[in-house]
Amino acid sequence: MIPSWIIIGAVTFFVALGSFFITPRDVKWFANLSRPRWLVFEPLIPVIWTVIFICGAASAYVVWEKNPGGIVTWLLMALYLLVEIITVAYIPSMLRFRSLKVGEVLGLIGLISGVVLAICVLPISLMAALLLLPYLVWTPIGTYTTDELKELNPQDA
Repeated sequence: MIPSWIIIGAVTFFVALGSFFITPRDVKWFANLSRPRWLVFEPLIPVIWTVIFICGAASAYVVWEKNPGGIVTWLLMALYLLVEIITVAYIPSMLRFRSLKVGEVLGLIGLISGVVLAICVLPISLMAALLLLPYLVWTPIGTYTTDELKELNPQDA
């Protein structure tokens, strides 16, 4: 039997690959947007998201190991998957529609879903909930940044 951490890691990895469905024209649109002067950490964003996805997968693993195969556990795995899909859809959707508002809405939906997930896993494992903290801290930063981009680029809101 394949260990659960391999399955959870593989699902996380393959869903994250979905963010690569971006055409070069879409990236060029985003690259040409005006940015706030304080956005000096932009080159670190891929590293930050990699850490967040690893923490999310570790959180899912901890929850799975508490009650492998239980109905509540499967429902929580579905919620983890939903949060990741919403997160991964953020950039391609925003770029595809060339709309910062789409990104902002997905960021808010992701944050709300992440909070619900953290509340649901907290009674199962404090460690699993703590592993979701990077997501819960970073998602508002990303959503706020998108809002600032909207202010600087009203024609692309």
